[in-house]
Amino acid sequence: MNESLHSEAKIKLKYHDWEVEITCTEQKVKEVVENVLSGMDSSIIISSDLNTRIEELQKRVNTLANEVSSIHNTEKSLTNSVVLRTRMTQKAGMTCRALLEVLWSEGYFGTEKQLGEVHLEMSRRGFNYDRTAVSHSLTDMVRENILARNGTMRNYQYIQKRPSHETS
Repeated sequence: MNESLHSEAKIKLKYHDWEVEITCTEQKVKEVVENVLSGMDSSIIISSDLNTRIEELQKRVNTLANEVSSIHNTEKSLTNSVVLRTRMTQKAGMTCRALLEVLWSEGYFGTEKQLGEVHLEMSRRGFNYDRTAVSHSLTDMVRENILARNGTMRNYQYIQKRPSHETS
């Protein structure tokens, strides 16, 4: 028989999240429907397996993120503790001259500074030395060619004379 003589069938299928419309000859309905349903089943299995795998991976990512955050917080806490202990140790034994050498090594004297500016920076860092002690230490550093002094008495400005990477 000629296939064009057979009547055409239209079928709508709904299966889980799928909706399919099939058009075929009446003789092939069973075969076509079986093929479509088996294709849907395999895609649903793959999809659910992927969803399960994605959920597992998301849990692992969240666990790792929490561990990294915990490590970061521990590092931050340890760093703060070390910095605090270092500052306490430095403050306990830091002379006026030693602090001025720290400023010099940091490049603080890269631009001219007046005695008042230097004294204020030292106070800002938590060291409250007498202005006279600061002045005497600056004068010693000028004599040792570490700093240069410009200006007139009571209005001197101090500037780095030699690079801070040299040893004093």
